[in-house]
Amino acid sequence: MINIQTIGIIGAGTMGNGIAQACATRGIDVVMVDINQAGVDAGLATIAKSLDRLIKKEKMTDADKIAALARIKTSTQYADMTTCDLVIEAATESEALKIKILQQLDTVLPATTLIASNTSSISITKLAAATQRPEQFIGMHFFNPVPMMALVEIIRGLQTSDATHDAVKALSEHLGKTPVTVKNAPGFVVNRILVPMINEAFFVLAEGLATPEDIDAGMKLGCNHPIGPLALADMIGLDVCLAVMNVYVAEYNDGKYRPCPLLKEMVAAGYLGRKTGRGVYTY
Repeated sequence: MINIQTIGIIGAGTMGNGIAQACATRGIDVVMVDINQAGVDAGLATIAKSLDRLIKKEKMTDADKIAALARIKTSTQYADMTTCDLVIEAATESEALKIKILQQLDTVLPATTLIASNTSSISITKLAAATQRPEQFIGMHFFNPVPMMALVEIIRGLQTSDATHDAVKALSEHLGKTPVTVKNAPGFVVNRILVPMINEAFFVLAEGLATPEDIDAGMKLGCNHPIGPLALADMIGLDVCLAVMNVYVAEYNDGKYRPCPLLKEMVAAGYLGRKTGRGVYTY
């Protein structure tokens, strides 16, 4: 079994800092990298605030917080991840960007380092092929908010070795998550079901069948969902939802995955959800 003691994380945004927190609170050393110092500082501040909330809920002590933050080092250079046993890429959901990052990582990481992508829709097989270590590449799809959500989808590319899979599965369990192993396919399992449902909610909204509030209330009360699909879209980011639907259209060539025109128009307007202060709802 590959022993994973130090993890590098590419991206200090919502997913990246959430993964960093999940690792650091379980005793794993973290190197969190972003494109500039402001980005990593913001990510670290978000983690500190999240840990403060756990202290208030008496799920963590001040000493636990100090210890967790001490395990997180930040950087703007990939070269600072040479001590990592695993690097998790958690950059924006863009295939071109992810391939560029992975190819840069290949030049600095030791040959033994595993690489995982937190992609929610892009082919793991294709990303693995862009590296010089395809057998050591895997998908590790966390869910937002990472510290709270129990699931990790582990996606095997065609090239992924059993040793890589087993090491990442064991790591997921060490983080207190429940891993499910899925085959490589656009959207994998959860988002293959979830994002088309969100897209359909936008069609319902565009047709004026009900207000956003009533659409969300209907799914919460009628299907026992903890959050409605439109509010969830705002949390995920409307641009991310649209990007995933576009992947489905390109990969499956099936009209049922056609993005709702309203979703496309809202993204064009910059109404991306919580991160911009306005999406379906105003924040």
